[in-house]
Amino acid sequence: MQYSAAAITWLNQLAVENEFTIDYIQNTALIDEAYLSQYQLFIQLDFPPYTWSDKSKAAFQDYIEKGKGGWIGFHHATLLGEFDGYSMWQWFSDFMGGIRFKNYIATFTKGDVTVEDKKHPCMKDVPASFPIQKEEWYTYDKSPRANIHVIASVNESSYEPDSPIKMGDHPVVWTNDRMKARNIYIFMGHSPDLFENKDYTTIFRNAIFWAAQK
Repeated sequence: MQYSAAAITWLNQLAVENEFTIDYIQNTALIDEAYLSQYQLFIQLDFPPYTWSDKSKAAFQDYIEKGKGGWIGFHHATLLGEFDGYSMWQWFSDFMGGIRFKNYIATFTKGDVTVEDKKHPCMKDVPASFPIQKEEWYTYDKSPRANIHVIASVNESSYEPDSPIKMGDHPVVWTNDRMKARNIYIFMGHSPDLFENKDYTTIFRNAIFWAAQK
């Protein structure tokens, strides 16, 4: 929740500076086709891909597949599997590259992110590599690389302190080009300290203006 609070403060300021409006919901029950039609962009800030109703799932899927608006997902959006008595949302797993959540570094570690697609609009003014000081890097049952377009990955050899919880090939920012919606998943999204990281906020800002363009 600390991350969400910091994100909301940052987003509200960005909205004032750039003259756009932003609404927040904490319950996906509101989501249907009519609700989503009001928005150019859906930001899944700190919400997992479960507890959604069938109606909300169908509306979101339609929004993404038909390009009715853009999407940015963070962190918990890849918490894919069986959690809290809910089954996995298979469409969302496919959207995220066919992955299933496997493990995470609960004790946190620093890691260096390497930009792989320097020409992507979301990486404008972002250096080729930048540090994330504190993150609980998720691992999945496989790399999503074969099914998505990787924009950045974490260099697991840079972990401080080191951790045995690794994937090998470890994408952390990607987009699914098979969808009509402009979409980007940004794994980093746990610590509020991220909003003190210029490279992170540059990516977030770039993503908003890129994904909101139909």
